[in-house]
Amino acid sequence: MVSAVRAPRASEPAPGIDVARAYRACAAITRRRAGNFYYGIRLLPPANRRALCAVYAFARRVDDIGDGDLPAPLKLERLRAARATVGALRAGADPGDDPVAGALADALDRFRLPTASFVDLIDGVDSDVRGAAFVRFDDLVVYCRRVAGSIGRLSVAIFGAADPPRAAALADDLGVAMQLTNVLRDVVEDRSLGRVYLPSQDLERFAVAPEDLRSGSPAGAEVVRFEAARARGWFAKGLPLLGLLDRRSASCVAAMTGIYRRILARIEEDPGSVFAGRISLPAWEKGWVAARSLAGGRP
Repeated sequence: MVSAVRAPRASEPAPGIDVARAYRACAAITRRRAGNFYYGIRLLPPANRRALCAVYAFARRVDDIGDGDLPAPLKLERLRAARATVGALRAGADPGDDPVAGALADALDRFRLPTASFVDLIDGVDSDVRGAAFVRFDDLVVYCRRVAGSIGRLSVAIFGAADPPRAAALADDLGVAMQLTNVLRDVVEDRSLGRVYLPSQDLERFAVAPEDLRSGSPAGAEVVRFEAARARGWFAKGLPLLGLLDRRSASCVAAMTGIYRRILARIEEDPGSVFAGRISLPAWEKGWVAARSLAGGRP
């Protein structure tokens, strides 16, 4: 049994907020910044698409705090402010003239979004700012669930599902898979920022020093190959989610995961390529994956 597209609850817009304009601002941010995700988001019905754009715009704001050039104490202060914003919106506070907060307030009310997932996301970025180290693979999985699984759980709340608890767990698994793919794709860029996401136990197993992750080595390629196989396994765990969603929502997820799986396939074909430059798909290929997903093809 597959659920129908979730109809949003009736909601009165917050005082002083032009909700339609707020959603348009979030859509513009998503089109400009979402890259791979927007190819899936645009397949959704309008109300669901607007809500997911609001979620993405807020998540982008949080990520930008973590990746920006501000001193760490100021970053942590802004992350605390983001937590306070979530709490205030959950309590029904006036979002003021901030279009992202205004759209998110409306989406929170219409789709009963789990605000704990926003807190998870902020906690994940907080750990980046504090320079968290990942010793075991399980430590990395916790991080992936926070920064990416959280978005999966919020997405399922917007989609609706035949079995919500199971759907949320599967979305969490897909979040891990996609974030692991990001970790491998961005290994050089992250190292230049002083971040190493590959577990130190795995680096030791393959005799790879963290400084080797900038220029690459045969051993570095082998650890990338090893982690890519793990990411492939997490995709396999999470893809049963598609059977719990309506057609449009399943198409959205299939497009997003399809793009990431193709990036992962390129990494698996040539693990050393991640040290030569950021792997990405051309726009035509992303569009082809989205169109195939909407037509019901495999991601």
